[in-house]
Amino acid sequence: MPETETYARLHADATAVLSRWTATSPAAAANRDRTLALLAAGPVAMSRAHRPGHVTASALVLDPTGARVLLCLHGKFRKWVQLGGHCEPGDRTLAAAALREATEESGIAGLVVDPEPIDVDIHPVACQGGSLHYDIRFAVLAPAGATERVSAESEALGWFPPDRLPEPLADGTVQLVAPALATLARRAAG
Repeated sequence: MPETETYARLHADATAVLSRWTATSPAAAANRDRTLALLAAGPVAMSRAHRPGHVTASALVLDPTGARVLLCLHGKFRKWVQLGGHCEPGDRTLAAAALREATEESGIAGLVVDPEPIDVDIHPVACQGGSLHYDIRFAVLAPAGATERVSAESEALGWFPPDRLPEPLADGTVQLVAPALATLARRAAG
């Protein structure tokens, strides 16, 4: 089976999730619409082989109280950023892809992903000699007492208060804090 056919279920999920999602900002709404246009190319838009751009999934990990967020110092571009990366053929949903990436990159068992995105961001990357990541971002909640473990993709991991994020910080990371905290508050009230 060609790789792009293995992305059919994930592509359907991405299209459904973004079609019904109420964006958290005007920029996120514009990026959602651009991502839906990319998804019109079919399941290939989920694969890193799609040079015009491809969907990725990332997660802002929060501790149970929302007093800290977990960021990684990315090994390639040496900035602090949320956890995340490329979708894989075995991912069934965008939320599951974000959860897989967060678990792999943090080493924390028992993470819980909220299924509603908190942001959509589009940014240039070096993939395939130059491409775009259409990054769908989720809030992920860590269990109490979670201990992180640095992966091969990170120079370091660190917990930071949401109002005192480290520098240098990747563009687009700070905009995740408010909607992630709103997700935590919604779940707590739930």
